[in-house]
Amino acid sequence: MINPSFPKIPPTDMIITHLGSIFATFMFIWAIFQLYFLNQFRTSIEKYSQRLLALIYPYIQITFNEFTGERLMRSEAYSAIENYLTSTSSSQAKRLKADMSFSLYPFTADEKRFYKLTFHKRNRDLVIEPYLKHVLKQGKAIKVTNGQRKLYANNGSNWSHVVFEHPATFQTLAMEPYRKEEIMEDLVTFSESEEFYSRIGRTWKRGYLLYGPPGTGKSTMIAAMANLLGYDIYDLELTAVKDNTELRKLLIDTSSKSIIVIEDIDCSLDLTGQRRKKKEKQEEDDEQMKDPGQKGNKDEPRTSHVTLSGLLNFIDGLWSACGAERLIVFTTNFVEKLDPALIRKGRMDKHIELSYCGFEAFKVLAKNYREIERHDLFPRIQDLLDQVKMTPAYVAEHLMPKSAPGDPRTCLESLILALESAKQAKDSELCCM
Repeated sequence: MINPSFPKIPPTDMIITHLGSIFATFMFIWAIFQLYFLNQFRTSIEKYSQRLLALIYPYIQITFNEFTGERLMRSEAYSAIENYLTSTSSSQAKRLKADMSFSLYPFTADEKRFYKLTFHKRNRDLVIEPYLKHVLKQGKAIKVTNGQRKLYANNGSNWSHVVFEHPATFQTLAMEPYRKEEIMEDLVTFSESEEFYSRIGRTWKRGYLLYGPPGTGKSTMIAAMANLLGYDIYDLELTAVKDNTELRKLLIDTSSKSIIVIEDIDCSLDLTGQRRKKKEKQEEDDEQMKDPGQKGNKDEPRTSHVTLSGLLNFIDGLWSACGAERLIVFTTNFVEKLDPALIRKGRMDKHIELSYCGFEAFKVLAKNYREIERHDLFPRIQDLLDQVKMTPAYVAEHLMPKSAPGDPRTCLESLILALESAKQAKDSELCCM
């Protein structure tokens, strides 16, 4: 009798070992496939699916995020669209439609807000060029008309702001009328010259140098400029800026339609002639040699390493093109102390001298403070102002004394006494020479 032969069954542990080996081989092959083939396959699928979708779905979408860039700056385009839509529709609307077969939708996803513009591809040229330009231009104009202006100040590489509510205007500015008209015309012409600056290949900006004795109204002039054009003001304190890199970051963070102001530029940094004497430097070095720990004292004021070249690049270098429609304003009491490279034409395009109070400026002050346009004491005041140098700020102090709030004559007589006293002092000095 022949016994049938049966194959020997491997032990269970050997089967598990073989299955594990097969599974490991499969996973290795799958990993290689994912690494070298699946991504390319997925990319190809997405590429061709988008092409197929474009044939079937005839609409194009453009997304405008609220924050853009690595530093999460608020997008000017988003703000302009927000202003444009808010001016023509309810801010509570769930869906906002525009005419000409395209629509804008506000979305919120994961606390990130954005607007999405959807339009038919046959309107591509119409939307990309005239429509979007119209929306952005109108949105910026609405911000200027309805929005509150802001006054910014720098703390290190960051800006903080408050609402700008200075009441100064060119109508209330103590200056000769013809000079005010000239400055106002220059400012308005600048604000309307976008196409001109683009055509000649220059950055849309303009520099103003305001100079004159203290109390002649330089800061008031800046406020009047901002109120005339509807611009924000960035008050840049150079001594709080660590270096040129930080200065560039501050410039990038400024918006269009703004005035960047550096007051008292002659005293801001070493770069304008206020350099320390060698003796002072040597004394400081000697002190540090005696006590090396002083060098790292955290209580010492922050030292700025902004250089003249860094400031010049800020004004009209490559980085100055990061934005448009900006005024850069320097003020100084001593224009002769400034480096000529800093104030040449092309950097500070317009130089405005704010000098002592003349009779025309006095009449503006008298109307502002006392609401008077004529008085029998005016001729005497005119005669004295022609002979004596007195700042508008000092004249204004005599027009608003607490002792006689309702009596213009008392104020004018007080001013005449001050002018006569100044004239006598001047005559005495001339006699002693």
